Amino acid sequence: MTTNDIEIIQVNISGDDKPGLTTCLTDILARYDAMILDIGQANIHKSLTLAILFRTEKKNSGFIMKELLFKASEMGEMIRFSPVSIEDYDAWVARQGKNRYILTLLGRNVSARDIADVSGVVTRYGLNIDAIRRLTGRIPLDNDNSNARSCIELSIRGIMDEEKKREFQHALLRACSSEIDLSFQKDDIFRRSRRLVCFDMDSTLINTECIDELAEKAGVGEQVKAITESAMRGEIDFTESFRRRVALLKGLDESVMEEIARNLPFNEGLERMMMILKRVGYKTAILSGGFTYFGKFLQQRFGFDYVYANELEIVDGKLTGNFIGEVVDGRRKAELLRLLCQFEGISLEQSVAVGDGANDLPMLSLAGLGIAYHAKPKVKANAKQSISTIGLDGILYFLGLKDSYIDPNGR
Repeated sequence: MTTNDIEIIQVNISGDDKPGLTTCLTDILARYDAMILDIGQANIHKSLTLAILFRTEKKNSGFIMKELLFKASEMGEMIRFSPVSIEDYDAWVARQGKNRYILTLLGRNVSARDIADVSGVVTRYGLNIDAIRRLTGRIPLDNDNSNARSCIELSIRGIMDEEKKREFQHALLRACSSEIDLSFQKDDIFRRSRRLVCFDMDSTLINTECIDELAEKAGVGEQVKAITESAMRGEIDFTESFRRRVALLKGLDESVMEEIARNLPFNEGLERMMMILKRVGYKTAILSGGFTYFGKFLQQRFGFDYVYANELEIVDGKLTGNFIGEVVDGRRKAELLRLLCQFEGISLEQSVAVGDGANDLPMLSLAGLGIAYHAKPKVKANAKQSISTIGLDGILYFLGLKDSYIDPNGR
């Protein structure tokens, strides 16, 4: 059979979602030995949109379309046929898997204006939206917006070099309100196979800085704060500032650390995020410039697989003002991320790093997906992705996880 003997037709069906519709339509195609080249279906509330691209012998195409038309009319559905040339089909196949990106909109509420603004930028840059899906559960009318989560994922296609990609991302940020977080990722094999997620601890997993808590208990809060501010101004490096601050904790009773650990304020979404990451098989690590004592507490509470932080020296139940081993600074965090990937037998592209501070930037830059979480402006500006509108479980949507697949309460 030559190309002159075949015809490619796309059929689009829309209307009320009725049981058995797909069966009836594909049964007609099967009786004429038509080959289905592509098929897709979407449901919103009780409405259905179904598209089928099929190849058939020209001698059968008229009979197939007549039977499909009669069946759709019988079931009260709208139907439309579009011929596709061999050249257009071959070009479509050649583009398959290339130049595809995922654009994620995340916030308490993703409005029509947000979607209009983002899709407008997509159009201006000559890109095409292939698919749209909602990752969060269905929204009840009496939804409490204070703890709401809304996420829409757009699959887009188009040719962009690195310069155009940067311009596109900046245009998205300018177009969107501050109430929306955006994630823009290449849709490749690595996006679908992330295996390790590494977290900063203080101000990322927990809503506090443990060294500040300890300093307050030791009565040296203002002194520690002054050293921290000096480090932020670049007057001393992280390691030296850390050494000075720890020295001021000398003599503090170990029981104070236990008291602080029992009252740690967990950031929103931590428990749900960890439950789901463990359920779907991710490895998780804490890589912190804070203290091992609190990292181990979180490990026992939430099941983190690895903890690397700074070990305070304790003698006779008292802090000595010294620490044990190498300081976990930004360089060390990146080094640990690389080592964990090697240990787990995965590539760096399969890793995710999450943090809020400047000392997290090295690991955020190194990871396949770096996420600045409620971060300082400098960190947010330099990270690949950022979350500022909702809790830690927003990370799940940047990984492409859908509520209805992973959460018993997802709808």
